[in-house]
Amino acid sequence: MDMRKKRNIREGVYLVIDPSMERDLLFERLEKAMKTRISAIQIWDNWQEDAEKETIIIKLIELCSKHDVPLLINNDWSLLRSFPLDGVHFDEIPANFDDIQRVLEASLSNKPIYGITCNNDMEIIHWADDKRIDYLSFCSMFPSTTSTSCELVSLESLHKARSITNLPIFLAGGIRPDNMDAFEGVDYQGVALISGIMGSNDPEKAVLQYIEQLNKN
Repeated sequence: MDMRKKRNIREGVYLVIDPSMERDLLFERLEKAMKTRISAIQIWDNWQEDAEKETIIIKLIELCSKHDVPLLINNDWSLLRSFPLDGVHFDEIPANFDDIQRVLEASLSNKPIYGITCNNDMEIIHWADDKRIDYLSFCSMFPSTTSTSCELVSLESLHKARSITNLPIFLAGGIRPDNMDAFEGVDYQGVALISGIMGSNDPEKAVLQYIEQLNKN
């Protein structure tokens, strides 16, 4: 019987980590970032061919468990059956989502967290609302070196999405503390970040700067 603890995503800073990053540096910066209040951590689907995937995942599970932070995998939902991860984030609607949901919820003690990347296509929002996905992540709000496959999302799309659903909304892609004023008047719950935190020499300070801006908005 799977005995993982049920965790939920809170409002605030949702951190995406790149597992291809040099391992010592990855964990050094992650430890610093987690001295603050992190909403969730997602392991980006960007593994090196020779990556010690199991070792990295287990270490991340231990770290997130210590800080009581949900840990999600990107796309590879089958890993939830092998490791006590908290959920999965899909980059697009899976063709077999109903089957995935049925398999996972039959084998796990808690319903996993499901998230999905959104853009200007409102059909994704309708699908997510119908399936009661746990949160939406809109990408990309600004041009970004780590979100090169995402189209730019308009503020109009964010307002339309909110008229369709009450699901939590996170914004991603090129977001900095000094450009978050652009989201004034938007009903969103947090920001999803990669380089804005993990590219900083002081991740703890970086997280606090984003939280300060979220509190202003």
